[in-house]
Amino acid sequence: MTTRRFTVDARRQLLIRYGGDFVPDVIARASGSRLETVEGTTVLDFTAGQICATIGHNHPAIGAAVRAALDRVVHLNSWMLSEPVLALAQRLDRLLPFDRFMALSTGGEANEAALRMAKLATGGFEVGALTRSWHGMTAGSQMVTFAAGRRGHGPTPPGVFALPAPYAYRCPIRHCAGTCDRTCLEAGFDLFDQQSVGAPAAVIAEPVLSAGGVIVPPPGYFTRLLELCHERGMMLVLDEAQTGFGRLGTMFGMDAYGVVPDFLTVSKTLGGGLPISAVATTGAIEQAAHDRGFMYVTSHVSDPLPAAAALAVLDVVEREDLSARARERGRYLHERLTDLQDRHEQIGDVRGMGLMWGVELVHDRTTRRPAGALGTALTDECQRCGLSINLVRGQADELTSCLRIAPPLTVTDDEIDQAVDILDASLTKVAASSLED
Repeated sequence: MTTRRFTVDARRQLLIRYGGDFVPDVIARASGSRLETVEGTTVLDFTAGQICATIGHNHPAIGAAVRAALDRVVHLNSWMLSEPVLALAQRLDRLLPFDRFMALSTGGEANEAALRMAKLATGGFEVGALTRSWHGMTAGSQMVTFAAGRRGHGPTPPGVFALPAPYAYRCPIRHCAGTCDRTCLEAGFDLFDQQSVGAPAAVIAEPVLSAGGVIVPPPGYFTRLLELCHERGMMLVLDEAQTGFGRLGTMFGMDAYGVVPDFLTVSKTLGGGLPISAVATTGAIEQAAHDRGFMYVTSHVSDPLPAAAALAVLDVVEREDLSARARERGRYLHERLTDLQDRHEQIGDVRGMGLMWGVELVHDRTTRRPAGALGTALTDECQRCGLSINLVRGQADELTSCLRIAPPLTVTDDEIDQAVDILDASLTKVAASSLED
């Protein structure tokens, strides 16, 4: 394994920074799990872009769908419908236990639209969300995002309540010893009941809290969450931006947990790299929201081109049974990561499902003190050695330093071996350097 020097393009100074520094590499092209820089070096992408490239970068099926759309219709007035949008709704109707759908551009938009519908349908406005969650950056979705981005931008809308995340490794209520027993969920709703002004509307949650440190809720968690919501007349919005279409080893996260929420939102993995999202719900909920004046018009609602790309993604996911592939490759990735944990004291925990895994970095396993500086140095070293991985940190409290590993579902065992070998060598190097310092 060799490290390399970066040639930084000065034009990056023209860009507004939107959350941390840019990666030094400038990418010229991408294919499958690999990126090629302008300098001609190859980088293994174990974040699948922004966890969007479910079927790998630049899949030919997406390219063919986009080229065909360019010859037919790209964009329409928001009240005009096209064949790709209608076909996508029909396809989602076959895949999901819902019968009403809305196509938008981003996950934040989809979550905001779902919450607006829930408020209208219930008549309430109070919304609960899990700490360490990420649901988007629009005003309505950012108000229920607790992983990052809350500070310095002024007040969020009223009526938002934080429920403790089921973070067993660092129990938020100092109760569990490594295995979540859902006490945090009961305690969270007790707090909600005491603070509520009597206008409950919805709870929004991710099947796996990705940006919060790849936190996997325990068995029975979502069944109980749905019960607690419905007892209070609240609707459950399940945000499957990252987990939908095979990532967890099932077509959807709700399948893994055996629940059917009131709303399902999908985005990232639906477009395979192109911006499209969708809200799914029932006819009864849609009718109630419509009767009470639901409005969510954007310039790109029901756009034909991204819908055509989404249809191509679904074709590949189903034809190649990528859910099963995620289970199989995920088991192998888990084995390699736990072997790494056995040999590196700095790895405090390995957790995940399918092809979404978190590697929590600590100074030592006794104190479990987060190793933030080590994590930053490690991701930089991995990038220099040809591996792109993502470090997520608990911005609100700095109580997490976790590598998020989510390669395309088309990843091979050889690519997993190469990635873990780079991670192994890089961790050995940066850990030794930190001891010297």
